[in-house]
Amino acid sequence: MNDHPPLRLAGVERRYRTEAGELPVLRGADLTLSAGEIVALVAPSGTGKSTLLHLAGLLEKPDGGEVHVAGRAAGSLSDEARTAIRRTTIGFVYQFHHLLPEFTAEENIALPQMAAGVARGAAGARARELLAAFGLTGRESHRPGKLSGGEQQRVAIARALANRPRVLLADEPTGNLDVGTSDRVFAELLEQVRGHGVAALIATHNPELARRMDRIVTLRDGKVAPA
Repeated sequence: MNDHPPLRLAGVERRYRTEAGELPVLRGADLTLSAGEIVALVAPSGTGKSTLLHLAGLLEKPDGGEVHVAGRAAGSLSDEARTAIRRTTIGFVYQFHHLLPEFTAEENIALPQMAAGVARGAAGARARELLAAFGLTGRESHRPGKLSGGEQQRVAIARALANRPRVLLADEPTGNLDVGTSDRVFAELLEQVRGHGVAALIATHNPELARRMDRIVTLRDGKVAPA
């Protein structure tokens, strides 16, 4: 068993080049997530929430500091190695589901597993198990266009959990849903994450959702701070 925290950001820096010069967004951000811990990231737009999530999810490389995933320093790894970690260790949920419209709900959840080397039959069984857990039994063969917004987002969350990641990152996962649907989807997300000991970092503008998590952090002067 890996005793390292699932995710640790140590002194992470990120700068973007603009016409006016370099724009520092993160200035030595530190954050550690424990297994089974759900952390809310609540900060105003433009302060670097999405940047922090992209760095944590190995979608971008930091300009300084290091991102450790399950104890492994990821900054100097090749793109192939980073992609392999994302496939097996990290799940990502966006505000807009990004489901593949030509595939069914079951196929959308099975495909990432097959990309990670899982056999088709096992991937389908895992997809159906997750769809049932999210209250979507009977929707397995529906394409995204035949699902409601809440159903599509539940499929997206199930897809992010399909490869049993140690880390779940979510960027406003219920931001485009109505209040009632948002509450139900978020409750299901919490149940799945807590039940399987996944470390989760969830960016949200919703203070009520944030209060349902284990702790709340914000971004202040390019660093992670208690909210």
